[in-house]
Amino acid sequence: MAAMGAMAAVGALPAGAGALPPLPTLGVPGVPELKPLTRYEAMRLGPGWSHSCHAMLYAPNPGMLFGRIPLRYAVLMQMRFDGLLGFPGGFVDRRYWSLEDGLNRVLGLGLGCVRLTEADYLCSHLTEGPHRVVAHFYARQLTLEELHTIEISAVHSRDHGLEVMGMVRVPLYTQKDRMGGLPNFLGNSFVGTAKFQLLFALKILNMVPEEKLAEAVAATQKPKKPAVDQAAGATGNAPAAKPANELAAPAKTGNELADRAENQAAAQAAAEAAEQPAAGLESGAVAEQLAAAPAAVAAEQPAGLGADAVAEQPVAEPME
Repeated sequence: MAAMGAMAAVGALPAGAGALPPLPTLGVPGVPELKPLTRYEAMRLGPGWSHSCHAMLYAPNPGMLFGRIPLRYAVLMQMRFDGLLGFPGGFVDRRYWSLEDGLNRVLGLGLGCVRLTEADYLCSHLTEGPHRVVAHFYARQLTLEELHTIEISAVHSRDHGLEVMGMVRVPLYTQKDRMGGLPNFLGNSFVGTAKFQLLFALKILNMVPEEKLAEAVAATQKPKKPAVDQAAGATGNAPAAKPANELAAPAKTGNELADRAENQAAAQAAAEAAEQPAAGLESGAVAEQLAAAPAAVAAEQPAGLGADAVAEQPVAEPME
């Protein structure tokens, strides 16, 4: 609360009231800086500028996740209609509303039972992009019971299920795998300056140490391992499947060995036949004549005789 009061006081000082202390910056590697300006400077911007006001509601949380991970704080954000995460709030028409009146009007539609004052003002930043928008940010510390009451009231608000899909709590811890908790949450998609404002508030309000914020942001920027590598790691670094041509190589080698064995067997058989005695030549000649006889008989058959003609041939009687 002291940090918020100091920021509001700095923002309320006019430009000619003396030297202003330097405005705090985020200073987290990997997160682009936005140009800070005081509330007074923001109010002096011309009519061509739009003003957006959003609020972070939070409460100290003494709870322990799994009985060993301290939750420290409960911080509320919203899941919007476009699937992006953001803080409660919206644009304020400066022609009709002050910043706080316009913010409370929007909060009444989305939350239903909270009102902020200038004492809750935290910071203002110029946004990047073609649109000339200055983003004002507020923060209010509540008790955990008050925060829970707002979560229940938000379900019954007018915007619930329309512009607001629901409230979510930001996990401020980091698990042993260095991804679970805040790093994974920061990997989601945020609207506009919401991610920058979240990190800025966590740092300025001393809710998360700056080095822990830097580690969480760095973890989201590391390239994720491919699914194939993760599967291999889960199975004990199993070797990758061999290409099809490598699998086909053993089969090809086996075919070549079989052909070589057949050729060797044929050569051995021819050599044994050449070594037979002359007496065996007669039996070989008889065998050749018997083999040639069917061919001669087939040659003597008249052309055009088919299977029926062959079937009509008389069967030779057996010799006694």
